[in-house]
Formats: sequence, C-alpha cells, structure tokens
Amino acid sequence: MSKAPITKRTVDAAQAAPLEYVIWDDRGKETVKGFGLKVTPAGAKVYIYRYRIARPGKADRTPPRKYTIGRHGNLTPDQARSRAKELAAAVARGIDPRQSELAAIGAIDEAKREAKAKAKLDQTLVFEKVAERWLEEYAVNHRPRTVEQARHIVAQRLEPALKGKPMPHITRADLQAIIDGIPLKHRASRLAVYAYASVLFRWAMERGEISDNPVRMMAKPSAPKARNRVLTEDELATVWKSVDRLTDPYKAYFKLLLWTGQRREEVAGMKWTELDRQTGQWIIPAERTKNGTKQIIPLAPAVVGEIDRLALALKVEAGIKEFEPGCWPKAGPVLSTDGKRTIKSYSKAKSKLDIATSDVLGDDSPMEAWRIHDLRRTLATGLQKLGARFEVTEAVLNHISGARSGVAGIYQQHDWKEEKRDALRAWAAAVAAIAAGHRSDQFLNQSGEGDPLAWRAYIRACVDNGGKPVKRESDNVVPISKTTRSGGSA
Repeated sequence: MSKAPITKRTVDAAQAAPLEYVIWDDRGKETVKGFGLKVTPAGAKVYIYRYRIARPGKADRTPPRKYTIGRHGNLTPDQARSRAKELAAAVARGIDPRQSELAAIGAIDEAKREAKAKAKLDQTLVFEKVAERWLEEYAVNHRPRTVEQARHIVAQRLEPALKGKPMPHITRADLQAIIDGIPLKHRASRLAVYAYASVLFRWAMERGEISDNPVRMMAKPSAPKARNRVLTEDELATVWKSVDRLTDPYKAYFKLLLWTGQRREEVAGMKWTELDRQTGQWIIPAERTKNGTKQIIPLAPAVVGEIDRLALALKVEAGIKEFEPGCWPKAGPVLSTDGKRTIKSYSKAKSKLDIATSDVLGDDSPMEAWRIHDLRRTLATGLQKLGARFEVTEAVLNHISGARSGVAGIYQQHDWKEEKRDALRAWAAAVAAIAAGHRSDQFLNQSGEGDPLAWRAYIRACVDNGGKPVKRESDNVVPISKTTRSGGSA
C-alpha cells in the first residue's frame, strides 16, 4: 500500500500493474483520511473513499466500507478530493454514504414508479377508457339490444359522474351516489345501472386493473313490480280502432305487434329478408331475439295481407307501374320512416297511439295506462282462452322457460310449427272478431251460461272464413247492447 498526495501529477504518473493497487492520500495536514486512487490492471484510475461507521464500543472493529467517487477524467483530483471531504463529514455525523446513496436511488426509483403508475391511471385506467374496452369485448358475445342498453347506461348514467376518474379510485360511495340520483319510482333504471356496473367492474377486476369490485358489497336495488296488465276485449277493440287512425309505419307496427305477439324491438326491426311469403313465415335470426334463439313465426292471412299492403305502398312510392301482386321486396326495413332505417322511437309511437285512443274514447272515459309489452301478455292470455296448449303459447312468445326449460327443453325438440300456425291464425281471427264487436262471454252453452268452447268454435269458423268474422247464431249469442244473457242476434 503506497501513499502520496492525490494530485494531478500523482494521478498522471500512476501506471497499471499486474495487480490492482491503491494510492492513499498523504498530504500532511490537508490529508483526507480514506481518500485514494485505485489503479486497475487495465489502466483505469478510479477515486475511492474508505471509511468506518462507528458503533458504540466497537469503532475499531467495524469492517471498513468502500465508496466509489468516480473515474479520473470524469472528475479532476480536486473535485474528487472535495467529494471525499463531503463524504468524511457525513461519516463523522454517523451517516453511511452508501446507504444514503442507495436511499436516494430508491427514492428516485420510487418516484419513477409513482410517475409511471400515475401515467397509467391517466392514460389507460380512467373510467371512460376502461368502459370503452369493456364494451368492445361485451359486444362480441351479446345481442345488439343488450349491448345498446349497456352503452346507454355507461354514457347516460355512469360516465357523467365518473369521467376522468381512475378505476382503482372509484368507490362504493361513488356508485351509490349515481344510483341514489335516480328517482325511486324508476326502479328498472336503478337495477340496470347496478347490474351493468357490476359486470363492468368485475371484468376490470378479473383483468387485474382494480383489486376489488366496489359493486360487490352494495345493496342491490329492489326490482320493479312484475306487471300483469292484460287488455280487456273492450280495450283491445278500442286500441284496434285507434291504430286505424295512425299512419304508417306506426299503423302497421301496432297491428303486427297485436297479431304476432313478438317483442317491440323484434317487430320494429323486421326486415324483408326475414320474410317468406311462399311459406308464410317470418324468421327472426338468433342475434335479434332476446334469448339468442331463432324464432319462426307463421303468418296468419291478416298479417300476410298487411305486409302485402306495405309492399304495394313501397312499389307505388318508387314509381313501379308493373309488378307481380304479392311480391315482397328483397331487402331493407319493413317498417321505416325514411325507407332506410328501422323504427326505434317506441315512446313516440306509443304517444301517437295514446292520442288516437283519447280521440276515440273522449276525455270523459280515459283508458287505463298500458305499455307496448302488455300486448304480448294480452296475446298469451287470448291464446289460453282459445284453448292453445301452454307449450304452444311459450313457443309463440319464444320463451325458454316452463315447459321449454331444463331437462324438458333438452329432450323435447318439437318446434310446434303447425300448432303455432293454428294458434296465431285463431288469434288474428279473434282480434278481428273483437274489433267487429264480438265478445267471448257472449257465447253460451245450452244452459245459457258463458261457454269458452262456444267461443272457440266461433273463432274456428272465423278462421275457416279466411280470418274474417262470420254471422253469429241467435241461439248462442247475446247482443252487445244487452245486459242479460237472453237471446239476441248478430
């Protein structure tokens, strides 16, 4: 071990040797104890500082530690000496330079990690960006209507309150405030927000973007009360009369809803490509049905006639003078306000019908409020009254429940095609009969009591008459104007 003043002359004179060696500073009173120059066999010259951290009673036995100040060339001898003095002063205060440097490096690394995490939150984990990615994936395996509803909930309910907020920072309180902001009477909306938020946050949790689903511990909003509204025969006759006051496409829309019993979106989205006049069928593809199952609806003569009317109107509007009667278009929407897009303004359509109904009934006898979906329940009730089997009614409504669910649904693969055709023809005939003034409770048995079998027999006669009402027999019908069940004529 050699000693010498660490100066430029000393450093320049130092030569590489087969083994690494150190020249320790020796500058009299100006000596910085522990300051040295390390010379490697490759000729590298590095300034170092060796020190001990004193511990009570063990100062002399504490193993020395070495701190690398820097390479010669990057530092001058004077700069290296100044740095060594700073290190010596720190050691005198009990500060370990190596640990201090590691702590500083750790602080820098932690700051970098925090900055990176913040950038990730701001760039990829804010609510609207996570929701956008979720909707893209959600759209792959769900029906368009369900995806449309999910987009509506995100855009109209969640995003206004959560936009710009990182997903990991969103709490139960944030989501509860959104639900609490929806009026209590709108139970369906509250439940929809809860349901879609739960799916979205669970998806984010499963991807590792959040540690927990904040919806998990929230109280589920109460579901809306199940509706059981069924239009009476008098109400059905009023609605039919009101529908005739509308213009297309809403006039045809409500008639098709009444005749087929399909869901409002399915009827509104009807396309010419789904219709086959030759077989008398409307085939709704699986992607357009609520349960993802293709639905085949046999068309009653009245339905075929209505669609013929729509097809003819399109040809006349297009200026086509020569065409084959009963020839339907090959493409495009059946019900449209502009000829290009299917109708989606259900509330607008219902409002128009309600206005027409008020005109029919007058202000003194308003009709009890009802919804478009109630027409499906009315059809189902009417089919049961006409003697249709429960399984057939379920098939007409495309319900996979009851007789069509579970083990029965797996082993029972009958499509009820013919039974559905008979049921829908009978229902269309019943609608026509009711609209013409007939009522099911006017048909009596030999004891003069209301008899469902008599009503069914009459409707079968109407079906045989092309779906149009036939003259009623005086011995089994009570006129509408009478309040007693005694005689009468058609």
